[in-house]
Amino acid sequence: MTQPEHEAPTDRRPARLRPPRHRVEPRAKGLWTVHALLVVLPPVAALAVLAILLPPARGWLTAGLVVVAVLGIGYVLVMPRWRYRVHRWETTEEAVYTASGWLRQEWRVAPMSRIQTIDTSRGPLQRMFRLSSLTITTASAKGAIAINGLDHEIADDLAHQLTAITQATPGDAT
Repeated sequence: MTQPEHEAPTDRRPARLRPPRHRVEPRAKGLWTVHALLVVLPPVAALAVLAILLPPARGWLTAGLVVVAVLGIGYVLVMPRWRYRVHRWETTEEAVYTASGWLRQEWRVAPMSRIQTIDTSRGPLQRMFRLSSLTITTASAKGAIAINGLDHEIADDLAHQLTAITQATPGDAT
């Protein structure tokens, strides 16, 4: 019995959820630290200014400032390193594997036959750190898979490689 043309060959092993092999770039820790500082510094600065300008509320504002600053320092110091330890990626001829997150961790696998688009993006801070994000849109209801913290040249090469593999993979990405 022959297989219909629109179906993927059945002689391949199915892609299974497993830990990916490659870490993102170590420079991603610096990028994530800057992002964390951009989240923490505005409320700390606002509370400090208000504590100076509003003497009747200075006690409460100073207490809030201390709490936000201590939690913020913890976030800035812990999150980028923890996130770096978790974030991984890998591609094979059959699938793309990712692990991401820091508090809520997620492992994803996208079979090549389900990939619809591959995009790279570089924001201003990413360009400063020579990093890119690769977004792989699939036919999954869960949504796109993102690999953040890739060296910009690796991201470009990976986008070209994945495009070539998905074009050669039977299936209609639905």
